Amino acid sequence: MLGHISFGVGDIQRAAVFYDSTLAALGYARLWTGEKGLGYGRPDGGEKLNLFEVVAPIAPGPGFHLAFDAPDETAVDRFHSAALLFGGVDEGAPGLRPHYGRTYYAAFVRDPDGHKLEAVYQ
Repeated sequence: MLGHISFGVGDIQRAAVFYDSTLAALGYARLWTGEKGLGYGRPDGGEKLNLFEVVAPIAPGPGFHLAFDAPDETAVDRFHSAALLFGGVDEGAPGLRPHYGRTYYAAFVRDPDGHKLEAVYQ
């Protein structure tokens, strides 16, 4: 349904370190780099997430989060660990979420700019 999503970050270099590490844990890669922007996606496909440095980024409010597909539970665990190591904030440790589905395994974090992110394997 979605072609891609873009949002602003306060420091593109800090975002690069965070997203390079967390998204690599899920099998995604940086596909392009600009002076004030980055694009991420599957190595064999087009970008799905674009980040642009802006003066005063504002993360979306309650109810919004961006969920990334993970290839397995171990990738969810790696995503969560990398996020915390590179400036993210824990919003839900890796584990089963039976209230979402019997096999729903996920972790939630906030990036350094406050965007809520999820890695999920089903």
